[in-house]
Amino acid sequence: MQGTPPTPTNEELYAIIQRQAGIIERLEQEVAELKRQLGLNSKNSGKPPSSDGLKKAARVKSLRGKSGKPSGGQPGHEGETLRQVEKPGIIKKHNARTCTHCRARLNASMVTGVVKRQVFDIPKPVLEVTEHQAEIYTCTHCKAVTQAAFPEGVTSSAQYGPRVHATTVYLSFSQLLPEDRVAETMSDLFGARLCPATVSAMGAKRASDLKPLADIIAAQVAAAPVKHLDETGCRIGGRTQWLHVASTLGLTSYRVSPRRGSLPSLMTGIIVHDHWKPYYTMTDVDHALCNAHHLRELKALIEIEKEPWAKRMYKLLIKACRTVERAIARGADALAAATMRRLDRLYDAVVVSGLAFHRAQPALLKKGARGRQPRRTGHNLLMRFRNFKSDVLRFARNFLVPFANNQAERDIRMMKVKQKISGCFRSTFGAENFATLRAIISTARKQSWNILDTLVTPAQDLIFRLKVPDVG
Repeated sequence: MQGTPPTPTNEELYAIIQRQAGIIERLEQEVAELKRQLGLNSKNSGKPPSSDGLKKAARVKSLRGKSGKPSGGQPGHEGETLRQVEKPGIIKKHNARTCTHCRARLNASMVTGVVKRQVFDIPKPVLEVTEHQAEIYTCTHCKAVTQAAFPEGVTSSAQYGPRVHATTVYLSFSQLLPEDRVAETMSDLFGARLCPATVSAMGAKRASDLKPLADIIAAQVAAAPVKHLDETGCRIGGRTQWLHVASTLGLTSYRVSPRRGSLPSLMTGIIVHDHWKPYYTMTDVDHALCNAHHLRELKALIEIEKEPWAKRMYKLLIKACRTVERAIARGADALAAATMRRLDRLYDAVVVSGLAFHRAQPALLKKGARGRQPRRTGHNLLMRFRNFKSDVLRFARNFLVPFANNQAERDIRMMKVKQKISGCFRSTFGAENFATLRAIISTARKQSWNILDTLVTPAQDLIFRLKVPDVG
């Protein structure tokens, strides 16, 4: 028989308890981290909506909050109701033969008025073929033969015209259809039989023609007083590369780079971004941080970690945004000094209380990069609020600066749509063509230009029409 195991000493019992407490604490931290990962979605983090999957929760509230206005059209809104035009293209008259009351016959001399109803429809799309005939002359004096010149661009015995090219580019780079579906659509609508290679060649030709305009747009964005920056990954030639956007209210510029850290040069003014740290290596610029990102991060801290300071900061940022909006509506250039001082005081108080909350929390057991003591997500966000206060609140001190970086996110969204519909790019050349034409199309929409007219107009004419807004 084996003997009875020895009774552990008090020191051994204490060591066992300490080890078990350490294991429990580590497991609790791992559970908290896993709960955070499971609790993150597109509403409380930077994750895209597509990552929510089929279990996407119903949207019951927005980061914008309630405006206090009734739903529907507001007073003064003109609306988009279809209205009759004064000069319709086609008029069809309808006659009555007999009186609906006494059945007597009616004639044109009895007409006393008309009731008009207009039907707006699209004519059957067909290709219009224009034949150019260059006359040949034989001189009666020297007997030499002279042929008249064809218009510029008419180089083949049979070719597609600029409107076909523009429509093809529009479908490919504005509606983001794959090249084979563009060819199919052109055949279905107009009877134009194109192959995918022809569609690609048309896009490359128009991108080359409009490159001078894209360069002018990029230079004007760089010199704008306020501009928005963002970047997103894309697959080019089987490798991950990056599409960078720099935009304002009236201009959009895209740039393809193999590195995410390839930052724009010769940029001045204020740049609005989402606190990607390499932006802070740029010189000659001031920074404004996207508070829509902050609100999403705070929402996660409220819903998952239940950190009390997060709700106070969330409400403070929203209240500051609405205060600025009301001041702008009144025509003010800046917040009143007393209002700004109170905002600063409340902001600092929330940061101090949040830091005190995290100092009272037990230290995380796992080690961070290079052996540093890691901080919790909320603690890291508080450090950003503390260290970059002027960038977080720049929208309140300078009314030209927006509350969020939504402009850049809207402008870069089309790249993700392109990837979902058509997949990746086979070459850098194709990606650069996409960046050029998307910059032109996005800018054209902001400038209220007709897209098809833009795609047939020479670049030099568009440069003269370009309007640069005073603000970003």
